[in-house]
Amino acid sequence: MTLQGTSLIGQQAVKGSRAVIQAVNPSTGETLPPEYTGLGQTEVGQACALAEEAFDSYRETTLDARATFLETIASEIEALGSELVERAMAETGLPQARIEGERGRTCGQLRLFASVVRAGEWLDVRIDPALPERQPMPRADLRQRHIGLGPVAVFGASNFPLAFSVAGGDTASALAAGCPVIVKGHSAHPGTSELVGHAIQKAVKACQLPEGVFSLLFGAGNEIGQALVADPRIQAVGFTGSRSGGTALMKTAQARPQPIPVYAEMSSINPVFLLPEALKARGKALGEAFVGSLNMGAGQFCTNPGLVIAVKGASLDAFIDAARDAVTQSGAQTMLTPGIHRAYQQGVEALSGEGKVREIARGQSGGDYQCQTGLFATSASDFLGSEALQAEVFGASSLVIECNDAAEMKQVAEQLEGQLTVTLQMDDADIDAAKALLPTLERKAGRILANGWPTGVEVCHAMVHGGPYPSTSDSRTTSVGSAAIKRFLRPVCYQSLPAALLPEVLQEDNPLKVSRLMDGKREA
Repeated sequence: MTLQGTSLIGQQAVKGSRAVIQAVNPSTGETLPPEYTGLGQTEVGQACALAEEAFDSYRETTLDARATFLETIASEIEALGSELVERAMAETGLPQARIEGERGRTCGQLRLFASVVRAGEWLDVRIDPALPERQPMPRADLRQRHIGLGPVAVFGASNFPLAFSVAGGDTASALAAGCPVIVKGHSAHPGTSELVGHAIQKAVKACQLPEGVFSLLFGAGNEIGQALVADPRIQAVGFTGSRSGGTALMKTAQARPQPIPVYAEMSSINPVFLLPEALKARGKALGEAFVGSLNMGAGQFCTNPGLVIAVKGASLDAFIDAARDAVTQSGAQTMLTPGIHRAYQQGVEALSGEGKVREIARGQSGGDYQCQTGLFATSASDFLGSEALQAEVFGASSLVIECNDAAEMKQVAEQLEGQLTVTLQMDDADIDAAKALLPTLERKAGRILANGWPTGVEVCHAMVHGGPYPSTSDSRTTSVGSAAIKRFLRPVCYQSLPAALLPEVLQEDNPLKVSRLMDGKREA
């Protein structure tokens, strides 16, 4: 299809009158047509009004109809074919295999949520029948289900133009919960966003849903995002991006007359603990594998290993020597945007400028907007004395923390901020050392890995992609996996309602055949 450079408000294509957004190919520096004129508060209000109008109808669609809608979105995205892949490559500098893999993940998670919707367990149905003869007080008939919160604002991420963007996990889980979605498209890949937006728009029409179920808005700067979060019709926010951006949206959401939840995934350095026996047995191999994880996607993953923690000695020296060689041989990779490249350079320069940090190695230099891998080291005592050394450097950069002993390693663990992941590289002989660290790591991270690398997230039922602040704004939730639907739901209890008024899922004969907790006992 020919890109129009428009936002999508319901079934309408809308051109704004504010500042122009235009994508830049980070591999060439070329500006990519078309121009996208930003919207203002008037258009935000129109999208929010449509979403509010759609909510009551959409949240009561049948389980099968809503699941079919999610599956239709996936099919429409796949139908875009090579056009979507080529545009995403041009706007991000990412290779074809990465974009195709991300498209598969995006469609896969839409279909995962379709299966979740059909199963109905997310409704968490609980029924406590009336006990009129109970003494000393009778019990009323009480029935509970979960419903969607209401219209949700989703902010597309820079580093995942498909899987964390217009039809990404936040959108898929919100739609699965029965919530209309308004996406604020990321300015780095507007063409990719428009293509996917049209795919969702077509699915809305094909499934005969209210047009306000989905809108896609473009706008430069912070105005449109702040307007979305401040609009009283928006009931929740999904965000993936910087700590400063997420914190600003949280402040706006909390300042409203009716505060709303912001589910923001923000900042994580994903520490890797190299335990002594594993380090002694395979330090060289660990050093090489670590750099492979560090360099994946030019380090532009929220789960990139930005910190390595180990006890100093000959074994750690072997790890560092292997990592140094691998970093030195690392080719420069194109970063997603000029702005991300600029921030990466500033972060690396800040590390280099710390007097108590030494440079281990730098990768090969490249052209404009290319990431030169960086590996640095400092002592545990200096790390513990500097908050600045915990700052995330978004890109292929990592800091090795050299500890005097296991006690100092635990001190470092205790001082860490909240993280998405923590990794333990360990052998069987390290079990006791791992046990000593585990209670601390459980308090610090949403996902704990053994003998793997954190880069990459499996979309499945058990996954947790979340953690304590500042990795996310709400450590009780995940933005990846089927449990992500819970962010956009709330419970409603129905007391002594006549059968004719009860939602179908709460009716006595269980017509939807969903799992229910009946008088405290689970029934099929």
